Amino acid sequence: MPNRLINQTSPYLLQHANNPVDWYPWGEEALTRAKTENKPLLVSIGYAACHWCHVMERESFENEEIAGQMNESFVCVKVDREERPDIDAIYMQAVQALTGHGGWPLTVFLTPDARPFYGGTYFPPDDRHGMPGFPRLLEALSTAYKDRQGEVLQSAETITSHLQSAVRATASTDPLQASIFTQAALALEASFDDIAGGFGGAPKFPQPMPQEYLLRHHHRTGDPTALSMAEQALQAMAHGGIYDHLGGGFHRYSTDAQWLVPHFEKMLYDNALLARLYLHAYQVTGNGLYRRVVEETLDYLLREMRHPDGGFYSSQDADSEGEEGKYYVWHPHELADLLGQADAELFSSVYGVTWEGNFEGRNIAYLPIPLTEAAEALGTTEAELSAKLAPIKAKLLAARDQRIHPPLDDKVLTSWNALALRAFAEAGSVLGNERYREAAEVNGAFLLDHLHQDGRLLRTWKDGRAHLNGYLEDYAFLITALLSLHEATQSHRWLHAAKQLTDEMLTLFWSETDAVLYDTGNDHEQLIVRPRDFSDNAIPSGSSVAAEALLLMASLTGDEDYSRKAVLLLRTVRDYMTQYPSGFGHWLCALDVYLSTPTEVAVVGPPNDSATQALLEQIYKPFSPSLLLVALDPAEANPFASPILESRNAANGLPTAYVCHHYVCQLPTNSPDVLAAQLAERA
Repeated sequence: MPNRLINQTSPYLLQHANNPVDWYPWGEEALTRAKTENKPLLVSIGYAACHWCHVMERESFENEEIAGQMNESFVCVKVDREERPDIDAIYMQAVQALTGHGGWPLTVFLTPDARPFYGGTYFPPDDRHGMPGFPRLLEALSTAYKDRQGEVLQSAETITSHLQSAVRATASTDPLQASIFTQAALALEASFDDIAGGFGGAPKFPQPMPQEYLLRHHHRTGDPTALSMAEQALQAMAHGGIYDHLGGGFHRYSTDAQWLVPHFEKMLYDNALLARLYLHAYQVTGNGLYRRVVEETLDYLLREMRHPDGGFYSSQDADSEGEEGKYYVWHPHELADLLGQADAELFSSVYGVTWEGNFEGRNIAYLPIPLTEAAEALGTTEAELSAKLAPIKAKLLAARDQRIHPPLDDKVLTSWNALALRAFAEAGSVLGNERYREAAEVNGAFLLDHLHQDGRLLRTWKDGRAHLNGYLEDYAFLITALLSLHEATQSHRWLHAAKQLTDEMLTLFWSETDAVLYDTGNDHEQLIVRPRDFSDNAIPSGSSVAAEALLLMASLTGDEDYSRKAVLLLRTVRDYMTQYPSGFGHWLCALDVYLSTPTEVAVVGPPNDSATQALLEQIYKPFSPSLLLVALDPAEANPFASPILESRNAANGLPTAYVCHHYVCQLPTNSPDVLAAQLAERA
């Protein structure tokens, strides 16, 4: 018989709807029962693509005896961390304080008023590898709550006090200056893996925000080391098994330091952030490898992760048929059967396929040497080799598509979609790809039409139903994405929407008393802490992107209060940026926007006019991270009021560009060559 999760929209919660555990979704019903019966809460937090979440479900939550023990002694609550990042952030911080580490599944025990007193991550069904078995843990905590409740409550009070103190912001009085960039770059260099690329050891995560910062630092200073670090990581990931060489897109992370064996789930946010990172690397270097990765990754999202109405799904699971990675790996005999011996041998030699295998007796395709070197070894050119491999890869992809697919988490999350929207909009502009530009337009319209209701952005949408209040990240990510969408399409609809969302964001999340933005709105349910997760993790923090958004909106509108608030936010993390740059990569990018003072470019002309497009191409082509483009179609029915567009006309009746730096402008030009020269002066 289904439990209370059966009416939820989250695919993760629905996965647990037929467990014998008497699960509640997070909410007043569960909290009221816990208080009425004076029972502790057992809160289990995870997400649909989480491999170890599935393991714990199979081992414990589907076990009738363990489920009975849970139901008897606790009020059990299931949380999808992707729908409720606030709940996840609070209790993840508690578990990290208790144990020194965190992860998912997150298992936390709370008093009836939701204060944590114990927690951990995965627990096995019996004592194993130094970990207590879950039944023994349940018994011990239940007994402690019944027999030593005073001690438990005191522990909960101590942990809660720690959580409350952790969100308080202390603004630095030291200046925000360019020396921060130098210190951050040196700190990143110290933690860089100069053998395999990237930062740290196994497990190794892509960390796109520090890489973005390195590209900006190189652009700002010409530092060759910054570019070298970024390129080494980007090439290593693109060659490794973390990248899907048949279908495009990146897996979540590598279990080893060499980027070979991934944890196989694919997340929308990783692929959106990495596509944009590789796009910027392509702008900086012109390296065709980076362009290919961008196109293959975005094509993957369009092919496998897009709702017919234009929203993007959240993730694909690591497991299929109960086995991690089964969907993606190959044995040489499969290749021979599908391709014939000659093509199988060619594919195997290029993509590292052996009879021994590199993953549990089977093979993850990867490039042991770059394609250029492989072509040289085979006595051909890279172009010729790629042409030979293209139909082979297409045939293997078609065959793989006949396998049982990993489960899909098909909810649409606002913030993750905004990351994808920004990547598609920028790629459409830089690569001149109309399909990407159209996907961005459709996605932007989808988010505004379906997830912005009654003056409030919502978090999640599935099967026609949008619900849950949006968080700071939802607002901030969408504002910056809409600005990119305007640059790609020249439509002022997106500027009006960005301004409206900016003002809503400040009304809901800004605290003038504390001079910070909180992650939850002032209309949110009251939790034990009002969360403020200010470090950049797998995705940028809501606050770091909000700082960037406010700086851009200040330039767009001339409203200095936006800039004032952005500076206050930057001051709260000033010292962290130099000491822990790997966790503050997007903050460093926002600081770069502040210290650079964006170059503002106005282009006046019909969007479909070839002369307008010729001007826009000069703007899109180079890597210009601090450039803000505002375009005006003379036929725009509802033009946005921006000082950048003030008194801007089509000179000589032709499409015209105006290059400005903090409202001081050069002579208008109709010439793409003159525009390119003006932009180069400001680079």
